[in-house]
Amino acid sequence: FLPDGTNGGSGGGLLGRLGANTVVLATMRAVALLGKQFVLAESIEAATAEASAQRRTQPNVRFSFDMLGEGARTQADADAYFESYKNAIICIALKSMNTVTKGQNVDKNDVHVPPDAAGDGISIKLSALHPRYEWSQRDRVMAELVPRVWELCELAAKARMNLTIDAEEVDRLELSLDVLDALCSKVAASHPQWRGLGLAMQAYQTRAMDLIAHVASIARKHGVGLMCRLVKGAYWDAEIKRAQVEGLPHYPVFTHKHHTDISYLACTHMLLAANDVIYPQFATHNASTIAAIAQLAHAKGLQPGAHYELQRLHGMGTGVYREVLRDPRVSCRIYAPVGSHRDLLAYLVRRLLENGANASFVHQLADESVGVDTLLLSPLRMESASSFALPRDLFGASRVNSAGLDFAVAEMRAPLSEALTTLAIAKVPRVADFDVKSLLGRGIHSLVSYQKWSEMPVSQRAEVLRKAADALETAMPEFCALLIVEAFKTPGDAVAEVREAVDFLRYYAAESERIMQPIALPGPTGEANTLRLKPRGVWVCISPWNFPLAIFMGQVAAGLATGNGVVAKPAEQTPAVAQAAVELLHKAGVPRDALKLVCGPGETVGAALVGMAGVAGVVFTGSTGVAKIINRALAAKDGPIVPLIAETGGINAMIVDSSALPEQVVDAAVQSAFKSAGQRCSALRVLCVHEAVADRVIDMLKGAAAELRVGQTSHWSTDVGALIDAEAFEGVSGYVKGLTDKVFTANRSLVTESIEGVAIHSVANIQAPVITEISHLRDLSREIFGPVLHIVRWRDGEGDAQVMGGGLDGLAQAINTQGYGLTLGIHTRIDSRATRFAEQVHVGNVYINRNMIGAVVGVQPFGGEALSGTGPKAGGPHYLLRFCGEQTLTINTTAAGGNVQLLAG
Repeated sequence: FLPDGTNGGSGGGLLGRLGANTVVLATMRAVALLGKQFVLAESIEAATAEASAQRRTQPNVRFSFDMLGEGARTQADADAYFESYKNAIICIALKSMNTVTKGQNVDKNDVHVPPDAAGDGISIKLSALHPRYEWSQRDRVMAELVPRVWELCELAAKARMNLTIDAEEVDRLELSLDVLDALCSKVAASHPQWRGLGLAMQAYQTRAMDLIAHVASIARKHGVGLMCRLVKGAYWDAEIKRAQVEGLPHYPVFTHKHHTDISYLACTHMLLAANDVIYPQFATHNASTIAAIAQLAHAKGLQPGAHYELQRLHGMGTGVYREVLRDPRVSCRIYAPVGSHRDLLAYLVRRLLENGANASFVHQLADESVGVDTLLLSPLRMESASSFALPRDLFGASRVNSAGLDFAVAEMRAPLSEALTTLAIAKVPRVADFDVKSLLGRGIHSLVSYQKWSEMPVSQRAEVLRKAADALETAMPEFCALLIVEAFKTPGDAVAEVREAVDFLRYYAAESERIMQPIALPGPTGEANTLRLKPRGVWVCISPWNFPLAIFMGQVAAGLATGNGVVAKPAEQTPAVAQAAVELLHKAGVPRDALKLVCGPGETVGAALVGMAGVAGVVFTGSTGVAKIINRALAAKDGPIVPLIAETGGINAMIVDSSALPEQVVDAAVQSAFKSAGQRCSALRVLCVHEAVADRVIDMLKGAAAELRVGQTSHWSTDVGALIDAEAFEGVSGYVKGLTDKVFTANRSLVTESIEGVAIHSVANIQAPVITEISHLRDLSREIFGPVLHIVRWRDGEGDAQVMGGGLDGLAQAINTQGYGLTLGIHTRIDSRATRFAEQVHVGNVYINRNMIGAVVGVQPFGGEALSGTGPKAGGPHYLLRFCGEQTLTINTTAAGGNVQLLAG
């Protein structure tokens, strides 16, 4: 049985025939076999012994050992990886010394091979040595990570070993070059003769050649030699998805494999030309590429071993290199992972994808149906188009994807910094208290006249909204600055919100054109029947402060797209954002008579607007309590029944079973619970973790939360900003003070600096992330709108005071009993379990094996049920229908004397 006592699914199929124990044991055996294929050994001691054994039959091979494991989430993780690397370097050095002592010299005295390249070495991941190895934490990385890496470098330099920094994701490239520059400076000062420091480079990056030129310039600047491993790249699918999700202007990697092959050859030429400071290491399993490397090197008078080496992955390319290594001059380094099967999965997936891809040389070589001509086809050909649509064209002809910013690129950060320096927030007029009764008596039509707008063809209204979307995208830096200052958004959250607002405008423009076309209905001869949608009238849109632009714009755009008039009442905490949005819409062509901004307190101005005569509908996002007040007020009014679209909050849960990846769970939980200071209606409120993995997940979660930086959101490094106002802070902090048992408060640092030194706003109303354990879901009876995460342990069978029993069925029942139904996260590696649980719960948005925030317009329509909202889902294909009335038009065509079509027949 699985660790949580279940069989992973129903009793049918393979499990039913063989039994769960048999299947699990077989699976574990299969993983162990795969581990032996792709992992050299489970310990560095065993790995060095295996390396020595392999050299008895192939003396011209050497190894670069990689200690298995992904990036650190906590300081404890980083410390463990550091000790692992340190121990490995010492072990490799001692093994090398013992080998030389016994007379088995591993090429140390070979004049054809540089001394630092002759023996075994180690590969390290910078992300494993620091829990926040990312561009926004550059100050910490340079202060904390560089000394740690330098300690490893010194050990390697004294042992005359090589140490290579592995390549990682594209957005970390600039940061890795800063680290390399700092290390080269230290090498020049302390170990100028050491040429064993290395860097892996990815040929699939479109800027790979620029990277080589830059690295060579660093080496020449400091007067040091480097070893550079050229790989094709292992994060291709992740880089493609990131570019699409973030709306980047282009892909950072080549989208055709043979273009990567061309780039690899061009990079080979550059690396060989920089042989004064670079010892190239060419990692490839492609026979054509190996032959091209040899030819290019020979043309430059460079010899294998002396001036370059080849590399392969352990478990791959063995057949190709069996032939290549017949030449005794050729040196081949094997990239050899070392570690337990528990740490194997992420690495194994990347290797299987590489080995099994149809375009892979290794895959084609093993496929007898692939002819030699196809196998050795030259990559020197260009494609006229990308194999993927650019991120901007992700949604095809229906709409343009919103453009994002990559803050890892300094040029993309600069406009926001400039906007913050020039930002001036104008005072927004509010409806005075003495005007509320007057407002109530005048009726909604005295505020908005929408007839001309509603009579405009839907295509023209849609074009106005698209024009507004383009203008908002252009003004992104200014709107981001406004969100940072007035709503305390971090720069990343501000960009995401502007993009969401742009998406709403474009999506509802396209949807209005789709749904508002008349539909011909079937009927008897001599009669024409048509169904068409018409605007309802004037809508009151009441939006919240937590998404003062995106939700505000989504509500308003929905009303306008369908030809309605709109009176918009934003949250009183964020009127400037709303005013800027309305001004932009007016400039784009929305008549002032069709859109009116009314600002003021919800209990007075909002209530007055809801109570006004002639209101055609109300759309509201906020608390469940206020939604109920609005619902009762509308029901009590005389006149027509007024529809209400309400989106409210929820006690949102994330379910974690024993098969889930802890690192993935922690990443998702931290983002879902603490991003935007927990002030999202979709935010994670309670994490339900199976008892078999609870201790490990909770410890890692606490460690990851402790690494968050709390403070002023105008600083690039801030993760968690202030709560919206003093009232919100008092509510959340008061709740936190009332917690007495198993409470962890993450408060690593308060960031008081602003972007590039620009003072923007004092840090007030700060609540550091809090993690607390509770015994049962029912112990959390209301939503805590802030960075407070509750944890519940669960198990199968009967529960006790500390552990919820009843298994997944009991969890589903407990979630449904609470009455909320907004978002839910599920983390499991058992697909059937995730699907079954999603079907059991009454929740609007279910996210499997990812975070549970940041719904994308038109991709993840957002909204809940029961206490979490009325529906329809915002950003979905049914949303605009609620803003419309339906009319059926029936025409008796025989009234003119007969059915012309029949007569014509």
